[in-house]
Formats: sequence, structure tokens, C-alpha cells
Amino acid sequence: MRYSWDVDTPDRTDPPAAMPPAAMPPANTPPVTMPPATTRWETLTAGRSGRSYADRFARLAATGVDLHGEATFCHALVAGGSRVLDAGCGTGRVAIRLAELGHRCVGVDVDPSMLDVARDRSTAVRWVLADLAALAMPAAFAPPDDAGAPAATDGPFDLIVAAGNVIALLAPGTEAAVLHELARRLAPGGRLVAGFGLDAAHLPLPATPFGLADYDGWCAAAGLTLERRFATWQGTPFETGDGPRGRGDRPVAAPGYAVSVHRA
Repeated sequence: MRYSWDVDTPDRTDPPAAMPPAAMPPANTPPVTMPPATTRWETLTAGRSGRSYADRFARLAATGVDLHGEATFCHALVAGGSRVLDAGCGTGRVAIRLAELGHRCVGVDVDPSMLDVARDRSTAVRWVLADLAALAMPAAFAPPDDAGAPAATDGPFDLIVAAGNVIALLAPGTEAAVLHELARRLAPGGRLVAGFGLDAAHLPLPATPFGLADYDGWCAAAGLTLERRFATWQGTPFETGDGPRGRGDRPVAAPGYAVSVHRA
């Protein structure tokens, strides 16, 4: 059986046309707060892939691909009716399923085209347009109904999930800050669950932007402790090349994907 995380990559889109140079502001103009850095996701998709992304997953579902592995995994970690933040929720696949399972969910994403699809699909989830590196405020281009975005994403949450290579597709250099922001929104004992590729075969990038040691270091700096790690959302054990040997005394190949569970 194939699973959704095997194909959870963005549809590449030509970058938007260059804008003409802006005129210099008048003297004594107050400084303007710069928006968060461009995420790797935005670089790949230009924020226009929501509908095509959703259509691709609909086709996968029709062929028997399991689209709910991430939600099933997260559901098993928390009590019924838990508060869950889907960080980088995309079109809402994980958050909607968790809401169907009885949890109180908030979904946040920086891509308005993805959230358009999510809003059409479910009113059971609170959808927020915001950058994970700036969760204290909604995106400058957020619709009026996102006026309460900071309160919606403040938590505390029993579980925060970042599926679909979200961490690997953040803006370069913001990973530690994002993990700090997520960690401080967890309830005591709450969990951060993140799944992302460890090589180019499991990422929509030419190379992995960081390693597991980097990720664990950022989590530790944010006050999180690694609880367990798997190679798939189905719970396949995570075994590195330095671990147990296979038949013929050959080393076990290092996994190309990791699902990490850290606890506050």
C-alpha cells in the first residue's frame, strides 16, 4: 500500500513575475516592519498550488492510497477531545480528519491557496492564515475573519503536528525560532509531532536542508525532549545504518524519512 507521505510534495509553479522597483519613500517615513522571510514552500509553489494539490490527493485516494496515516498516528497519542494545532496544515487533510475523530483543531498555513481549499472542506476547524515564524500576528494579506488569529493559535495545545515536510520547507534560518514558537504553545506534557524527509528522494528539494541532529538540537533548545522516533507514520521502527544488521550481515539502510515525537 502507498501512503500519503510518499507523495506529499508541492506542485512546482513558475515564480511570480518580477515587480517593478519601488519608489523611494519620502524622508522621515517611519520604518516598516518587514514580513517573514520567504519559505522554501513559497519558493517552490509561489503560493498558487492549493487546488492542484488537493486534486492530486483526491486522485490518490481513488487508487487506495491511505490519506489518514498522520491523523491516525496523532489520534493515538492524545485523549479524546484534545486541542490540536496543525502547523502548516495545507488543504486541511490532517486537521479535518482529527476533527472528525473528536478533537478541537486549529489549522495554520502561510499559503492562501491551500487555506481556500481547507475552508471549503470544513467549518469544524479554525483556519488561520499566518507564517509559523510569526504566529503572534496573522499574515498582512489575511481575510477579515482572521482578525482573531493570534488568540486562535496561542494554545495551549495538547499536540502540535507538522506533517508533510513542513519543517524542511520553512524559510531558511527560521527553523529554531519556529520550533521555539511551537514549543511555547504546548500544554505541560504536550507533544510536538513532525515528519519530514532526510534525503532528496523524500523531499521536494535537491538536498536536505538540515539533519536530525540539528532538529533535535533546536527542539532541545526550545525545552522539548525526544520521546520516540519512527521511520513512517505507520510506526515502522527508526533504525540507522549503525544499528542492527540485516541478513547476510549487511548494514540496515538508514531511513529516508523520520517521524519524531518530542514532549514538553
